[in-house]
Amino acid sequence: MPSTAVDPVPVPAEPGPAEPRGTGGLAWRFLVVGGLAFIVDVTCYNLARQVLETGPLTSKTLAFVVSATFAFAGNRQWTFEGRQQRRLATAYLLFFAVNLAGLAVNLVPLAITSYALGWTSAVAENVSANLVGVALATLFRYWAYGRWVFPPKVTVPPREDARTVAS
Repeated sequence: MPSTAVDPVPVPAEPGPAEPRGTGGLAWRFLVVGGLAFIVDVTCYNLARQVLETGPLTSKTLAFVVSATFAFAGNRQWTFEGRQQRRLATAYLLFFAVNLAGLAVNLVPLAITSYALGWTSAVAENVSANLVGVALATLFRYWAYGRWVFPPKVTVPPREDARTVAS
């Protein structure tokens, strides 16, 4: 009979001691880091908008860069610390690529409020940028970080060659 061998199929590894079990623990850590990054983001946005007097989209972009760098450090060191660790430069580039997509999601409500509707008060801009935009972008980033930036560790079971000896 011919030899039959099956390639090993990668399976997710059990969470290590550093990674919380289940989606709930991971989501909780993500929300804590995100909450702190949100405070950094809102503070930077309002400083840029009110003190530096930059435009709404420029202010949000500046705030994004500062808060995303903060969030990267927190997510890499705490939220996803038990996950597969890519080289720092690779992880940082992937993180920023995901966050650029998240920024686009975040800017849509702000652009609609400020330019399409003409609502340019501080309250209107903060609600659209820092509540609606952040909420939509947070959902996207949680999914994308776990999938591409900090993927779960996978283990490949040892290969067992199945050999049949003809009698």
